[in-house]
Amino acid sequence: MRATAAVLLVLCLLTISHAWDCQEVVNIKNLMQIDAGLGQVVATDTSQIPYYLVGDKWIRLPGSLKHITVGPAGIWGVNKDYAIYKYVAGNWVQAAGLLKQLDAGGDQFVVGANMNDTPFCLTSSATVGYKGPGSPLPWTGLPGAVKYYSCGPFGCWAVNKNDDIFLMSLNQDCQNKGWSHIEGKLSMIEVATDGSVFGVNSAGSVYTR
Repeated sequence: MRATAAVLLVLCLLTISHAWDCQEVVNIKNLMQIDAGLGQVVATDTSQIPYYLVGDKWIRLPGSLKHITVGPAGIWGVNKDYAIYKYVAGNWVQAAGLLKQLDAGGDQFVVGANMNDTPFCLTSSATVGYKGPGSPLPWTGLPGAVKYYSCGPFGCWAVNKNDDIFLMSLNQDCQNKGWSHIEGKLSMIEVATDGSVFGVNSAGSVYTR
């Protein structure tokens, strides 16, 4: 789950009673955004320093990022100038395009939204095979306008500037049938690797589906 403007990072486990048991994760402060996928956890802090969690220790990654994501498509991020990067062999390799937010939780494909809330998708073949500027990177524009979206094994969820919620079926080749509107209001939404959906509304309340 990814959190914005977090004061404390907490680890939440769903107990048998179906209540959340949250515990503070020590030795890390001022995290601004966090993402988890395939058992991996990455984060950025208010100074835009990226981190990777190894056991109970946060390892600083090189570079400066305002948004980072991890999943079947690998580790990707964007910096304050909206430049896109993929983590390859211990270094960040810049990719073509400009995005404000991206997500690597789909079936080896990457999705993201740009500064105008236009959604994009990068096919699994281009995502996995990307090694540097010489690799093809054909971003596919998708319909609609979303400020934030995230993908999992059963589809992609998104929210727009009005906090409306949408769901799209998207395959490895970025083929889709458009967005379906889902009842409710959320300001941010995330999908876990197992397909669980989490969201936060404008009041900071957390929901799961």
